[in-house]
Amino acid sequence: MDRRIHGVATLLFSLLIFLSGLPFLAFSDSPNLRLSVASSSGQINSNSVLVALLDSHYTELAELVEKAMLLQTLEDTVGAHNITIFAPRNEALERDLDPEFKRFLLEPGNLKSLQSLLMFHIIPTRIGSQALPTQTGSTRHETLSKSEFIRLANNGTGEWTVDRAKIIHPDVVSRPDGVIHGIERLLVPRSVQDDFNRRRSLQSITAVKPEGAPEVDPRTHRLKKPAPPVKPGSPPLLPIYDAMAPGPSLAPAPAPGPGGPHHHFNGEAQVKDFIQTLLHYGGYNEMADILVNLTSLATEMGRLVSEGYVLTVLAPNDEAMAKLTTDQLSEPGAPEQIMYYHLIPEYQTEESMYNTVRRFGKVRYDTLRLPHKVVAQEADGSVKFGQGDGSAYLFDPDIYTDGRISVQGIDGVLFPPEEEEKPVTRTVQPAKVVVKQRRGKLLEAACRMLGTFGQDSRFAACH
Repeated sequence: MDRRIHGVATLLFSLLIFLSGLPFLAFSDSPNLRLSVASSSGQINSNSVLVALLDSHYTELAELVEKAMLLQTLEDTVGAHNITIFAPRNEALERDLDPEFKRFLLEPGNLKSLQSLLMFHIIPTRIGSQALPTQTGSTRHETLSKSEFIRLANNGTGEWTVDRAKIIHPDVVSRPDGVIHGIERLLVPRSVQDDFNRRRSLQSITAVKPEGAPEVDPRTHRLKKPAPPVKPGSPPLLPIYDAMAPGPSLAPAPAPGPGGPHHHFNGEAQVKDFIQTLLHYGGYNEMADILVNLTSLATEMGRLVSEGYVLTVLAPNDEAMAKLTTDQLSEPGAPEQIMYYHLIPEYQTEESMYNTVRRFGKVRYDTLRLPHKVVAQEADGSVKFGQGDGSAYLFDPDIYTDGRISVQGIDGVLFPPEEEEKPVTRTVQPAKVVVKQRRGKLLEAACRMLGTFGQDSRFAACH
């Protein structure tokens, strides 16, 4: 009997709780409450731009978003803002992307770099094709990546670019909470590129035990005696000019060190990194083409960096390189000589060069084109190289800096000042003057006496 009463009481108590919850369930039919419940549960609408991204043909980007564990973060962002996604095509991530860079992104220890790279493609604002710039110019927009901005520009021909990458499919996906634009290549923020370069440099330094450079005779390029132990990373004994290849058609000069099978640094990888950075940065394709295809300077620069030398590259942009004439490039060895004048055998950054010219005024930097030097001075809050019409300004500072190679973008091609022609001194020979010999008074009197007798013609002195 007690058990029945206890069971009835329990049933009545449950019924009261159910009836008391009916007002709450009725109130939950309001749209605002449904949105908050859906967002707190982590579910998104099937018509969301994120669902469209995962179901679109941008499969490579969708896989990277899942591997970076950004779905929850993007769901929270979509719940608070409309977003704009710049999605690179699959070929840009499969075939065009550097395999080493892709391997770097997929390593577990580099998850933050992968997240920063993907968030760099998203703007917390809806920017459809109608809101893109209609006139020549650019606008700056903050991305979901911390302290990273991208530029949307119109080149005047009806084409839009985002950080110099063409928007090939505007408004390819449009949803109430966002829009997706298709772009031609992957956008790489400066922070991720620096992390990749720093990781590569640290691996090449720490993976190989440094060895001391032997002592070399600069005249014969031969070892004089085994070098004593030196500290790792000490500068080479041989000047960089003696270590350079004698000419484009000759074999490279003997390496100054180190003498073992390993080098201090992996120069080839570092040169490849900075050329890849030029291509990713955009606007320096001609410079990269000259270094790799038109000349063998990339190989020589890699060898010099492997031997412990440092270089600063003054890289003219594509607009400056397009002004070069055929005559300037057609002569044998002309591309090499032009590039040698843009290579400084020092490690300089934009800050170090600007501080130097601010303190000392004009500064002359040695170049690999002996004996010419490039003049740098402060102008308009920047660094100006060269003089007169052939000058160039520091346009894109610190495109690449890894401690061994520094690349500074300039807006002109530099040429050394022409050597003054020495005046030709002509020696004028004095004209020969025939002086008629004068006759003495006695001889003249004798000639007159002979003339009276008609005998003066017999003596030559009387003529």
